[in-house]
Amino acid sequence: MTALLTKLWKALSLPKAWQLSIMRIVQDQFLVGVTGIIFNDNNEILLFRHTYRTPAWSLPGGYIKAREHPKEGIEREIEEESGLIVSADIRYKIRTDRDSARLDIVYVGSFIGGEFRSSKEVTEAKFFPFGMLPAIRKDQLILIEKVMQRRGEKQPRSVRLLHNKRANLPPRPMISN
Repeated sequence: MTALLTKLWKALSLPKAWQLSIMRIVQDQFLVGVTGIIFNDNNEILLFRHTYRTPAWSLPGGYIKAREHPKEGIEREIEEESGLIVSADIRYKIRTDRDSARLDIVYVGSFIGGEFRSSKEVTEAKFFPFGMLPAIRKDQLILIEKVMQRRGEKQPRSVRLLHNKRANLPPRPMISN
């Protein structure tokens, strides 16, 4: 029965937003997702331009499959959605989204290689320096900033203010250690 339902689900090819809404209605448990903060050799951050998100640019991620390790899940999701090969090196954080019953495991990793190819979900992949990030969700910006601070990459206040202005975010006070 499960195999039949899985085939039916894939055959329907519903938009991602509909899939998530249906899963949230029928699931009374958390969905387990993964997000990647992936750096290249120039310390730039990988972002995907998604077809179904607003703002369109965001960190790569997705849901893990049954019996899949979360580290393997983020590496698979990035390869499936973009053709890029990455290494999820460090499990950084586990967070929840109370509105959507999603448990999200965040990994920090490195770009290994591959050639970008677009998919139904991702139209573009690009590495950005922190000071030149396009508009992204505030929670993702905060995650990136904290990871960069942990890596010893402190951003000048002027760079953060410029980014916040572009992302239509209010300025935040500097976090001091």
